[in-house]
Amino acid sequence: MIDIKKLIENPEIYKDSIAKRNTKNVDLDLLISVYNEKRMTQQKVEDLNAQINKISKSIGNVSADERKSVIEEGQKLKETLKEVEAKFKDLEEKYVALALCVPNTLPEDTPLGFEDNSNIEVRKFGEPTKFDFKPLDHVELGKKLDLLDFEAGAKTTGAKFYFFKNEVVMLENALKKFALDIFKEKGLYMLKTPDLARQDILMGSGFNPRGSESNVYNLEGMDLSLIATAEITIGGYLSNSVFKEEALPLMFAAESQCFRREAGGAGQENKGLYRVHQFDKMEMYAVTKPEDSNATLEKIVAIEEEIYQKLGLPYRVVRVCAGDLGSPAYKKFDIEAWMPGKGENGEYGEVTSASNCTDFQSRRLNIKYATKDKKEFAHTLNGTAIALSRVILAILENYQQKDGSVKIPEVLMNYVGFDEIKVPEKLFEDFKV
Repeated sequence: MIDIKKLIENPEIYKDSIAKRNTKNVDLDLLISVYNEKRMTQQKVEDLNAQINKISKSIGNVSADERKSVIEEGQKLKETLKEVEAKFKDLEEKYVALALCVPNTLPEDTPLGFEDNSNIEVRKFGEPTKFDFKPLDHVELGKKLDLLDFEAGAKTTGAKFYFFKNEVVMLENALKKFALDIFKEKGLYMLKTPDLARQDILMGSGFNPRGSESNVYNLEGMDLSLIATAEITIGGYLSNSVFKEEALPLMFAAESQCFRREAGGAGQENKGLYRVHQFDKMEMYAVTKPEDSNATLEKIVAIEEEIYQKLGLPYRVVRVCAGDLGSPAYKKFDIEAWMPGKGENGEYGEVTSASNCTDFQSRRLNIKYATKDKKEFAHTLNGTAIALSRVILAILENYQQKDGSVKIPEVLMNYVGFDEIKVPEKLFEDFKV
């Protein structure tokens, strides 16, 4: 939710953000008009209540002849109050619906553009992996090494679902433990969250749980949705909380499954594990004072970079352009790992994001901190540490060897207990008639 007072004082800041993001269906003039009418109606409600209370107190002090007319006047005021309260309720609902459509503001240095090809590279680590043989993509490797099964996923559940098999099951768990050890080292407060959240928590986090543009799975007949990220459930965990000023910044980490209805179209760009309907993710989340949020964003990105440097994966950090930002994000960085099997000759593909949402989510979720004088809305931030499916994709493709095997990143060897994935003597298909 935006700060309506800030919007009224300087609507151009919000109009600029809406235009740069190419956000549709936002009417700021109507929002301000409804807000002003809502305030006036609220004042009428308060005035009518005051008059009714005054009459109630006066009944005992009037004569018997006057009492009837005073009571009638009170009844008329109550009828009027009922009508005005109904009008206020309608205006409140209309105001909330309009306000929820308004995206966060933007810093002046936000790159312009409406798609990810307008994101700006900030820095790189390593160079794209080179091979002295024709490399396979992760789907081909997954079949050859008996690690991935998309056909069984489609048969069991539907397109863009899959089975992890054999060493990749252990690799996924190794990546989780690796991330947890880094979280512990950095002093993050760790959580394992539910995979479901109420509609108001999704709305509070900036996710639309309903409608044609929704990206989440809803449970029929229930006020619950499967989460698209642990950012949602961590936000719910922190909702309606007031923190001590000296305790901030607070940094959290969570493991969760993630479910997303939209998994991209067919084709090389979205092939295999790159876009799927279900995956596990290790997420970071922070609550800060406003003056500390930019520094906290840099800290989250630094933790992300440490992870990918230790994994030995080439990557680049990009600053996300205005049109590629979600509504809650004020400023966002992505880390894109090199994926040899993406596109014709390999491409960088997103494996993490890190966003400063300022007070956008905290206003919706009521997350505050207490100063000596008052309570203020905190800033919230989030960042992906490891999206397991995409990192496994990147490891398989970057660490593949000429003999068809896949080396395990050195930092993970102790976690999995082996140093390579070899071509199996038999595949699961060999057991079938």
